[in-house]
Amino acid sequence: MPRPDQPTHDLPSVTPERTAEMAGVVERVTRWAEERADVVGLLLVGSYARGATRPDSDVDLVLLTTDEDRYADNAWTGDVGIGELTRVQPWGAVTERRFVTASGLEVEINIGSPDWARLDPVDPGTREVVSDGARPLYDPTATLAALIDACRT
Repeated sequence: MPRPDQPTHDLPSVTPERTAEMAGVVERVTRWAEERADVVGLLLVGSYARGATRPDSDVDLVLLTTDEDRYADNAWTGDVGIGELTRVQPWGAVTERRFVTASGLEVEINIGSPDWARLDPVDPGTREVVSDGARPLYDPTATLAALIDACRT
């Protein structure tokens, strides 16, 4: 985010190539998620979701699944086709898988159960992530839309 005393036109801009790459990654992961029976939601979060990307921004996603064990061995990572898996890190209710594309774009897919999006009450960590910018990419039951609404209050 720009500082209040810094005009936005002085900030480095994201190249059209990087913008296209980010959009392509989001589209590819969304199509992949929609084809999986266990996936109940895919949420874009962070700077890209709030329209504030910078040249060093990554793509941050939250994938909610009814079968977390299906992703434990990382064999699925080749199916999504978004680069090399470089890190697996548990973060409470989700486990991060960080990928790097050939151009150096980092893509973070945080995988967790639908409980991550529970509303009563909304988990403080979930609220922080969603409040920082969130856009549902795949939300067949409107669970993520309800979560975003709950985090606005």
